[in-house]
Amino acid sequence: MMQTAIIYLGFGVAAATLTAILWSIVFPKRRIWPPKQYTALTPVFVWVPTFTLFGILIVLGILGWGNAAIQGWLRFGVGLPLIVIGNVIVWLEVSHFGVPQTGGAKGTLRTEGMYRYSRNPQYVADIAIVGGWMILSAAPWVFAVGAPVIAILVVTPFAEERWLKDQYGTAFEDYAKRVRRFF
Repeated sequence: MMQTAIIYLGFGVAAATLTAILWSIVFPKRRIWPPKQYTALTPVFVWVPTFTLFGILIVLGILGWGNAAIQGWLRFGVGLPLIVIGNVIVWLEVSHFGVPQTGGAKGTLRTEGMYRYSRNPQYVADIAIVGGWMILSAAPWVFAVGAPVIAILVVTPFAEERWLKDQYGTAFEDYAKRVRRFF
């Protein structure tokens, strides 16, 4: 019963988040992400769904630990390093940006650090974390809920690029020509 509620919550938060991102891509003048104006409530709307989804994946992974037939060498040899490397990259870049800019506040165009290799290293690292947890936990419901989370992380940069062009103009356009969207 509790696991079912967690699964439904995960799908609901993922569906709402993906809908908001897709809306922002299709209707950029009425976008939800990135926020048109960063307010005191913006962190709530950004971080609550984000940490809710990651928390749900963790709980589902614990509840279904090892239920999928994935070899131990793959779980611990691939899954665990993906989680560790992903976290190092995410938190290193968050430390450079700061939490507000990572959560949608206006700031400076970052082209240093991991941004020399990818325009979206934090999203790539988050995908590594989710994918790594899918492999490490070997929990079927983590695969089911994790797939839409990865979809969110893949499409979100498309919602941000028009905003980045508006914010940074030719500096972003030149950067986008030199550096790939992902890797």
